[in-house]
Amino acid sequence: MPEAFHCQGRVVRDAELAWIRRLIQSNPQWSVHRITKELCDAWNWKTNTGVIKTFAARSFLLKLQSRGLLELPAIQVNMRRARRPLPSVADLELSPPSRIDCRLRDIQPLEIELVSPGSDSDNLFLAHLVSHHYLGLRSIVGENLRYLIKDCSGRAIACLLFGSSAWKSTARDQYIGWVPTQREANLFLTTNNSRFLIFPWVRVPYLASHVLSRIAARLSEDWQQRYGHPIYLVETFVDRSRFAGTCYRAANWQCVGKTQGRTRQDRHHQIQVPLKDIYLYGLSNNWRQRLQSSI
Repeated sequence: MPEAFHCQGRVVRDAELAWIRRLIQSNPQWSVHRITKELCDAWNWKTNTGVIKTFAARSFLLKLQSRGLLELPAIQVNMRRARRPLPSVADLELSPPSRIDCRLRDIQPLEIELVSPGSDSDNLFLAHLVSHHYLGLRSIVGENLRYLIKDCSGRAIACLLFGSSAWKSTARDQYIGWVPTQREANLFLTTNNSRFLIFPWVRVPYLASHVLSRIAARLSEDWQQRYGHPIYLVETFVDRSRFAGTCYRAANWQCVGKTQGRTRQDRHHQIQVPLKDIYLYGLSNNWRQRLQSSI
């Protein structure tokens, strides 16, 4: 094994790997979560706002284990906290919505609410995605931003979720000009628009592209405020069997290719899923240079 190697954008030296192994061997009763927290504390693995990067650290440890470099303890199922079930529209007992069928200017100015997790708006946000988005919603992990869009009368009409970008995407990485070490180091400076829902009873031409443009103008600053670092690029994957991607193109997103019909869990090239077009949108004039730079 080399004295130093790259893993998840970090140069790992033999002494550091040996320290992690000793930590695990000296504390056989510890869970993976406890080991992750100790790693974050020892390496000062935190965001600029002081939040420890447990999700990133856990991913780092799992990658080392997949390479055969260490062995993590088995997951302690009996100690895992039960996850609060996501609400549905029926759970909130909302009044039946009125159909909104008009011109965009008739419902302006729009209100864009950056939703705080656990708030009443968050319950509404989650409920609509669970009940009305064709992919539904199972959980949200890692850094993410949630937006609830309301019209001039305060009626909720749309919502968007931004979270972790795909670890690998050939067309995206080639368009950026990334080599693997650059991608591993700078992927956190990108985000994925994983959900975009205009509520089913809303029929307003040009609303979707208008919302995308409004969000793009503030997304990086919102991310900076919440997580202590900016975002330079947004990606999304559009199911070609369902959508044409018209609103993304109208908002000046660039279609750079398509997926290969595989999922994150496909390790043997056997899982087949619908092909998706890959759209990208840069959030600054020098976004490519920022994402190619070394940290």
